[in-house]
Amino acid sequence: MTRKPWTDTEIKVLKRFYADMPGAAIAAALGRPISQVYGKARKLGLAKSESFYNGPHSGRLTDGTLGVSGRFQPGIVPWNKGKPGSAGLHPNSRRTQFKKGEMCGAARHNYVPIGTTRMSKDGYLEVKTNDDHPVPVRRWVAVHRVVWEAEHGPIPKGHIVCFKPGMRTSVLEEITVDRLECISQADNMRRNTLHNYPKEIVDVIRARAVLNRRINRVQKHQ
Repeated sequence: MTRKPWTDTEIKVLKRFYADMPGAAIAAALGRPISQVYGKARKLGLAKSESFYNGPHSGRLTDGTLGVSGRFQPGIVPWNKGKPGSAGLHPNSRRTQFKKGEMCGAARHNYVPIGTTRMSKDGYLEVKTNDDHPVPVRRWVAVHRVVWEAEHGPIPKGHIVCFKPGMRTSVLEEITVDRLECISQADNMRRNTLHNYPKEIVDVIRARAVLNRRINRVQKHQ
């Protein structure tokens, strides 16, 4: 089986997010095996950031002092010393103890791993990027947002990334930068109410929005 070549956009996504995002999440967003993500990262000389290694996804302790304040110090006698069964070592106790990393009930039934994709209630493809606590946190991120930020960086305040008119898709391979645009929330609101106007007015509004974006780009680079 011939390995699919990496596109420029995929490489930009990898460079943008590899340092701080779990490899499984990147692999799901790109539709590639995680082994290819790690292999390409090595070839590009990419590495995880210090903040990633200090975070929960690395599986490492933040430093050598984590939990020091709650440890028994030399000379302290535990309250349960000499009391059979109080330490939870009895076989009957062990049978009902939670194992490390174990979930139960609804949490176990509903859990999906990092890198899983799903459809949002609005019909957008999302990828799970973390298992952080406490809830709620942004565990799921729209794939088109990930693709846009890899190409252009963080989304400006008061703006959103959306599909260009008529180019929306939920197929992972088809979510590419050329299908996307970053517009203000005000423009997005006007766009979503265009169906209330006659076609002639809609054309004028769209043309004006395009002109305003071009003017803003020119002024930004002056």
